[in-house]
Amino acid sequence: MEKLWKMPPLIKVYEAFGAVADNRVKLRDDQAATVASSDRSKQYQVIVAEGGREISSNDNASYWQGYLGYPAIAVLIARGFIPVPREAMTPLRGIEWKRLNRRLKDYLKTIAEAERQAVARGGDQIVIRTAAQRVIEALGVLRPFQRKRIRPP
Repeated sequence: MEKLWKMPPLIKVYEAFGAVADNRVKLRDDQAATVASSDRSKQYQVIVAEGGREISSNDNASYWQGYLGYPAIAVLIARGFIPVPREAMTPLRGIEWKRLNRRLKDYLKTIAEAERQAVARGGDQIVIRTAAQRVIEALGVLRPFQRKRIRPP
């Protein structure tokens, strides 16, 4: 039997919101999708099967840490398994997550900076936070996910 995915840190939900808002999620067929990294230097492969209960993703967090990474979360949102209002995602468009994570080296600081940028663009911090928390709760309800490992690019 395959292992189950661990729950992701909250930052991965914010990154998923950015991926959806940036139109970096491309649904290929009824199961396969690709998600471009925020700097568009990498393409991650995601497969969602069994009604969202079996997920494969080749992003680094999914492969090395064993938790559901932002590409898989973004695909779950894009496929409608987890509904998220556009007004929670749109203000997170254009954030350079990789650069921000490397510079701040702390997920809580990265979330705070992303929220600051989102509010500066007219976003509502409470709407974003509430939607992110609801995604975490939904991921808990959708569990257990079957974890299929794919080596990162």
